[in-house]
Amino acid sequence: MHSVQDIAKEIVAREGGFVDDASDPGCATKYGVTIGTLRRLGFDTTGDGKVGIDDVRCLTRTQAETIFVEHYFRRPGIGNLPEAIQASVFDMYVNAGTNAVKILQRLVSDMGFPCTADGVIGPQTIRQVQSAWEAAPGHLGDAYAIARRNWYYALADGRPASRKYARRRDGGKGGWITRAEEFMSDRYRLTEAQHRERVASWA
Repeated sequence: MHSVQDIAKEIVAREGGFVDDASDPGCATKYGVTIGTLRRLGFDTTGDGKVGIDDVRCLTRTQAETIFVEHYFRRPGIGNLPEAIQASVFDMYVNAGTNAVKILQRLVSDMGFPCTADGVIGPQTIRQVQSAWEAAPGHLGDAYAIARRNWYYALADGRPASRKYARRRDGGKGGWITRAEEFMSDRYRLTEAQHRERVASWA
């Protein structure tokens, strides 16, 4: 497995540079770090005593990687999960916050290991996820990645403004879907035809 720092570098590379998309709930974002995150952390990159869009623009890759490692991996306790799923949960946490953990909690509950879907990696979650991993070590990673993909599709079903993240203009897989599929075995990735069928009902 790559180090946590390596994974953070991959996330930063995947997220890309500065964007300020009005249809994105995160608003101004750079390297996957939103203005809301910088404000919550009091991360004043410009040193002017306030946190605004300029602080997002000035954020460096190294600063973004540090934020991810400290606040999206270590603080939530992702390192307490089975090593094989840490990268996927970490990546999803950066993209979707505590929903990353709730998806995992619901998944292991569906597998027969009851877990409260509260988005917190506490003793119960650690125990139940470990049990699920031991019961299906070769499948939990794929199952979580599939659950991620399903969550993205469902989110876009209910939020038309977000569909552009799940479906490209030409109808192909959008960034959300390819992102989830990076963490699953090839045999579980949808074909282009399957993807297009899944999103056919979207306007």
